[in-house]
Amino acid sequence: MADRELTEILRKLKSSKSYTESNALLSKAKINLLKLKALTPTPTTSQAHLIAAREVFETGALVSIRAKDPAAFTKYVHQVRPFYDVLGDGGERKKITGLYLLLLLTQGDYAGFHTELEGLQLLSEGESVEEDRFLGYPIKLERWLMEGAYDRVWRAMASREVPSEEYSVFSEILTTQIRSEIASCSETAYPSLPISSTKNLLFLESEGAVISFAQARGWIIKDGRIYFPNQGPLDGGEGEEERSSLATIENTLGYARELETIV
Repeated sequence: MADRELTEILRKLKSSKSYTESNALLSKAKINLLKLKALTPTPTTSQAHLIAAREVFETGALVSIRAKDPAAFTKYVHQVRPFYDVLGDGGERKKITGLYLLLLLTQGDYAGFHTELEGLQLLSEGESVEEDRFLGYPIKLERWLMEGAYDRVWRAMASREVPSEEYSVFSEILTTQIRSEIASCSETAYPSLPISSTKNLLFLESEGAVISFAQARGWIIKDGRIYFPNQGPLDGGEGEEERSSLATIENTLGYARELETIV
């Protein structure tokens, strides 16, 4: 009875478009897994029940991401991991793991990101995890973020490189983080910038959005330019952090100029 009901629930979950409905179905699925003694893997759990449980928790993880519920997603990741340990690669393992890496990245948990990555490399048996489209995507983004190559991050998020719709959920979060970092670098590196360049530099849709953003940060707008009141003059004695900021903003400005020539 529980087997048939679980199969029917999984069928409904695949076609459900409602987060509320999906959550109700997931709760029913977990009750059935409990009846089947398959809520966690044991030596006596059948292969069929292991696979069904893995699918339930994977579906819960993907539903949570689409609903932008990181806490629920993390819970499902922890619940599905024991089944991955038993069943090995298969199902949506690489997709779920890649999404978890991306979540850690957006939360600024770089220690957790690298701990997770080290575990993946130990399990990869010599294969490059970066070559996998699901795992390689967050790995590349993290490296480019550390290098200050925000233009490459932006291109990756705005292109067909995004592995699936669930990954695009994080694009807005990362864009906001990048925008804030570039803004801070701009304040350090330049006394002023043209509004037209700043629009592309900050990945904003219009000059009006630039003005709103500038006002929120206390920047001064005058004669088509944005002035950074807290900017101090750079001289020959600037520190490593200031030089890094200047290099970052120069790289991103180059991308902004490229966009202007295209548009």
